[in-house]
Amino acid sequence: MSGVDFGHRVVIVRRPRASVRFGARTALVCAALGLAAAAVAVLGLGTGEFEVPPGEVIQALAGQGPGATRLVVVEWRLPRVLLALLIGAALGLSGAVFQSLLRNPLGSPDVIGFNTGAYTGVLVTMVLAGRGYYETAAGALIGGLAAALVVYLLAYKQGVQGFRLIIVGIAISAVLASVNQWFVIRADLRLAVAAAIWGQGSLNTAKWEHVPPVAAAVVLLAGCLLALGPRLSLLAMGEEPAAALGLRTERARLLYLVVGVALTAVATAAAGPVSFVALAAPQLARLLTRTAGIALAPSAAMGALLLTASDWLGQRAFAPTQLPVGVVTVSLGGLYFAWLLARPMRKARS
Repeated sequence: MSGVDFGHRVVIVRRPRASVRFGARTALVCAALGLAAAAVAVLGLGTGEFEVPPGEVIQALAGQGPGATRLVVVEWRLPRVLLALLIGAALGLSGAVFQSLLRNPLGSPDVIGFNTGAYTGVLVTMVLAGRGYYETAAGALIGGLAAALVVYLLAYKQGVQGFRLIIVGIAISAVLASVNQWFVIRADLRLAVAAAIWGQGSLNTAKWEHVPPVAAAVVLLAGCLLALGPRLSLLAMGEEPAAALGLRTERARLLYLVVGVALTAVATAAAGPVSFVALAAPQLARLLTRTAGIALAPSAAMGALLLTASDWLGQRAFAPTQLPVGVVTVSLGGLYFAWLLARPMRKARS
């Protein structure tokens, strides 16, 4: 602990220390969420027009059992489930990064416009370069980073305050949503239909060829977060305490901004703009771990569970009609968003 004098104010800063009790609880929560996500994944692999019991699903994953079962479970259904787990984890990590940076539960990439910017990048790419997977991924990354840069520059005034960045992000998101609608209206019918379906957020076209690049990108970006170390915890303490502990705050914030936007872009390129997972996953994980700040690993595990469960619900709720996973997450996330906004009012009344 150290005291730092800022003019006439003395700010006491404490370096983050590991807590055995919180560390054990966080590990337990991660394990429980991982098991729950695995259970939902097995359920998703076994349900459909061709029903497969859980035991046979596990046998098929181990390369055993009838050939027809292995074909359905491994070749047809497994890529979708793996992408749901990976994309959910990426969105959970992205939400944890932005909510920690902005110190606000509304600091989510889909709220502050980065999801919408990634969608804009994809639409531009579809019009100019076609609908190839890697072209789409590049467009999502460029669009997300461009939106983040515009929001950051407009919100910058002797530093970046979380609330100001959120307000600017909401405004930019509204503008980009109008631009996206204009692109869809002006595009030819075939491209407009494809863009509209993709814009709902869907895993219906998941294939094995999509899994390796998404997995590699998520692992690489998660490794970048690990390499950055405890800087995110220091930034979550506030601008002045973090600077007092020797952190170059603007540089660290930009690094986390790039990684967070890249995680969002990877998810958007693979499944379209899936909303509310990045908003809800870090907060739900925080409620379970009961930590003062937002932890990355539980947020990733919660994101994987939420998206996998939402995708299964979208497939089975109105079977044989399949809902895009983005429709399910928006429906559930809207309820969570209303609850999140109502919490301060309930606390003020009590």
